[in-house]
Parts: sequence; structure tokens; C-alpha cells
Amino acid sequence: MKYKQHFLPLALLIGVLSSCAQNEKPASAGPIKPETIKAHIAVLANDSLQGRRPFTTGETKTVNYLSAQFKKMGVEPGNGNSYVQKVPMVEITSTPSATMEITGGKQNISLKAVEDFVAFTRREQDTIQLKNSPLVFAGYGVVAPEYKWNDYKDLDVKGKTVIVLVNDPGFKSNEKGFFRGDTMTYYGRWTYKYEEAARQGAAGVIIVHQTEPASYDWSVIKNSNTGAKLYLQEKDKHKSRCKIEGWMTEQAATKLLASAGITGDIRAYARKKDFKAVSLNLNVSLSLSNKLKYATSQNVIAKITGSKRPNEYIIYSAHWDHFGIGPKINGDSIYNGAVDNASGVAAMLGVAKAFKDAKEKPERSIIFLAVTGEEQGLLGSEYYGSNPIYPLNKTVANLNMDALGFYGKTKDVSIKGKGQNEVEDYVVKELEKNQMIAVGDQRPGAGSYYRSDHFNFAKVGVPAIDIVNGFESIDKGADYGKAQKKEYNEKHYHQPSDEYSDKMNVDGFEQIANILFKVGFKLSNETTFPEWKKGSEFKAVRDKSMGK
Repeated sequence: MKYKQHFLPLALLIGVLSSCAQNEKPASAGPIKPETIKAHIAVLANDSLQGRRPFTTGETKTVNYLSAQFKKMGVEPGNGNSYVQKVPMVEITSTPSATMEITGGKQNISLKAVEDFVAFTRREQDTIQLKNSPLVFAGYGVVAPEYKWNDYKDLDVKGKTVIVLVNDPGFKSNEKGFFRGDTMTYYGRWTYKYEEAARQGAAGVIIVHQTEPASYDWSVIKNSNTGAKLYLQEKDKHKSRCKIEGWMTEQAATKLLASAGITGDIRAYARKKDFKAVSLNLNVSLSLSNKLKYATSQNVIAKITGSKRPNEYIIYSAHWDHFGIGPKINGDSIYNGAVDNASGVAAMLGVAKAFKDAKEKPERSIIFLAVTGEEQGLLGSEYYGSNPIYPLNKTVANLNMDALGFYGKTKDVSIKGKGQNEVEDYVVKELEKNQMIAVGDQRPGAGSYYRSDHFNFAKVGVPAIDIVNGFESIDKGADYGKAQKKEYNEKHYHQPSDEYSDKMNVDGFEQIANILFKVGFKLSNETTFPEWKKGSEFKAVRDKSMGK
């Protein structure tokens, strides 16, 4: 009886411990606390910063706050003796002629501005004109050696205007191993289309909008491409770019392509392995008048010098900017951007403090980069990529934070561009330690990997990653997480209602911050460099910079 009396409590204890292990909630315990992040968001998303738009009082206050916080922590300036990197920009407001005139066919076609097309330019000049520029359908407008694909093969487009399709040939191809299937490659991104057309010497480039492969409807095109647009200043005043860049509706494109006998599924037509660009035997005429405004914005940069390999770098990044003051919605005109992206900046400040307070110092240098102009086209990170303060071939990795999960901790973490580079393997190992899982892009066809600042590091070869909380809320399940994300996208994304409140749940912000802190800390104490995985469109750039 005595034996049994001792045995039963022991069995009960084992059962309780076993039950606890089975029901243990995944977490990302670490040195970064939610209260720290919350305190920074309360400042960064305050109305006094006026929505943190570049070239405003809001920028000045934001830059001053970030610089002061780094200095207070004892994190040294990252650009010599300065916490800022100046980013010269130009604001161009392009107004197209009321119509785009298409001539040369059986009958002339007039397309209406905004309704049928949008057009703009990067060229810094008062007026731009295309006059009787020959139109060419260049398929997807892609030159991708690793996929043995070249839509410009044997094609001279100098002086001509190319019409190209959005996304890449793999989308909805139902062909295994063809590009990346429904997951967009960089070749599908609209920015690439403009860059490639310029490299080919085209006078103009117009992308055909289609809702599903673009992942947004025509209203997004209209709202994003009318009015003032910011660009980085260039010595050649962007004369290396096409005279005119733009979009046209699928309906307008269908009319033009039909004149050359291209009907039916135009994507399937351009996806054929033997596709060759087609002259439409039509000419386009269009003019733009531009207003130019020059100004300088600022990236904020800070540094913790490595103890053993100070000339090798890990860069944490997050964009500090948002939309400033805009149209009133429900009486509020300040676009505070609490989630997008005070969350990422606050998390980065938390990471900086964690590194500074750590007993074991990182062997490689840790860089903290808060960039400007993300909402205007990833401009601050693009400028850094073109004007790096630290050598790119000595930059180990970029860890980016943008619009983190505001609905608490999750069991899953979404890795944007999953399968691109080996940095994700470090993330996966960290997740596994905490009984968490890694998932890929939540909308792989939308090309999310190319839509935040990590992309500009990838573009110059640096293995870069961006992770966010998944859907499966630890406390309330996956349906709750999905509902919260859906509501945010539909009601608060880029709206004045994305604002701070004392009730804001920042546990998800802290979770991501701690994961990336641990990943960066591990990378900082290694001697190897993570690489791009086979098939990545960024591998060749990195290999070349590393002398491979």
C-alpha cells in the first residue's frame, strides 16, 4: 500500500508534465519585450509625426527620434560620424495628353487617359513625346537566362514602344518546373518590365493589366500612377529609361492585338516556347507634361561593431515612412501607419537594444537601417543598394521587418520568397526550436518578395529575407488570424485607421523581433556566408560579386 501511495502521485505528475508538453504554446522567448516595442510605436504612430511622409515635419521628427534612440542605447552612428544617409529624390507630376492615338490600322483608335491607360515618365524634363512610335507586342517582356527565355531575341526595339504582359510565363501555365509556376519571379514584377525595356532601348513600354496575374484591379493602377511620383535623382536625369512608361487595360490591349491577328488567350499565346515578338503594324502618339520638384530625404543608419570580424556585416532593415496627411476618411486625415511600418521600426529598435545589452558580443558587425520612401517605390533601400556604405560582398545577409502581425503570436511564420536563399534555413531551425512552422507566401502570385525593402538587397546579390506572422493565432486559432488579416487589408491598410491604441496587441511584433534577433546573432558568430539557392534569379549577381 505504501508503494502504491507513492506511485500514484508520481504517475499523476508524469501525466501532468506530459499534458503540459503536448499543450505547450509555441513562443519565441527572447530578450525583446512587447512593452519596449509598444512604447516606440506610441511615438512613431503619434499624430505629431503627421504620418511620417518624406520631406515633411514628420520626417524631421522621425529621423531625430530614431537617431536619438540609437544614441541613447549606445549604438554608434552608421555613416561615419552621422546617423543619416542623405537620399536625393525628384518628385515628378506627369500629366498625359487626354488620349493615346493609335494609327496605321484600318481605322484609328483613341484610348482615354485613366479610363484606358495611365502614362508617366522618370525622365527629368518638362515635356515628353512619342510621335508615331511603332508598336511591338513583346510577350512577357522577359529575358531570363536561367529559364532559357528571351522575349527580345533578334528584336530591335529602338524608337519603338513595346506592349508586354504583367507577371511571368509560369503563372497559370500548369507546367511543372516552368519558371516557378504560380509563384511570381522577379521577371513578373512590373518594375522589371520597365527596366528591361529600357535596357533594350525601347522608346516606350506599356504593361497590359489583368487582374488575376497582377493581383489587384485597375483601380489600384489608377490610384498609384496618377499624380506626383517620387524617384531617386540620377546623374543622367533618367535619360537611360524609356521616354514613357505606363499601363493599359486588358480591353484596350485586346483591340490592338486583334489587329495583328492575336486573339483568344493572349497569355497562352505569349507562353509558347517558340514565341517571337510581333510587330502590330500600328503607331502610337502620346505626350506628357511634367512638373519637377527636387528634395532630399534621409535613411537612418546605426552600427554595432563586430568583436572579431568587424568588416563583415548583417543588416536589419525597416522602412520608417508612411503616407503623411491625405484625404479625410471618417474625419481623420493623418495616415499614421502603426502597423505599416511603425511595427517594423519599433521591432528593429528592440533588436538593436538586445544586441547592445547581450553579454556575448556579435563577432560580425550589426547594421540597423531605417529607410525612407518605401511607400513611394522602395526608394531608400534602392539608394542604399546603389550607394552602399558597407561593401555588398561583405554583407552576409539582410533581415527585413515590414507590417508585422498585429493579432498576437502565431504558430506559423510566413517566409516571403520561400525557397530563395539559405537565410530561411536559419529561420526554420529557430522556429522548430519553438514548436513553430514555416509557411511560404500567403499570396505567391502577388510577388510579395519583390514588394518590400529586402528586395533591393536581393537585387544586388545580398541574401535577404522578410518574415511576418502567419495566420494561426496561438490563442484564437487560424480562422481568427485570417479574419484579422482580411479586415486589416480591406479596412485599414494604407488608411488613417492604421493607428496606435493602448489596446494594440504587439505580441506578434515581439515574436518576429526575437526570431530575427536570434537568427542574426547566430549569423554574426559564424564564418560562412549563406548563399542563394539553385534557380534563384539573384544567384548569378551574388556569385559574381563573391568572385565565383
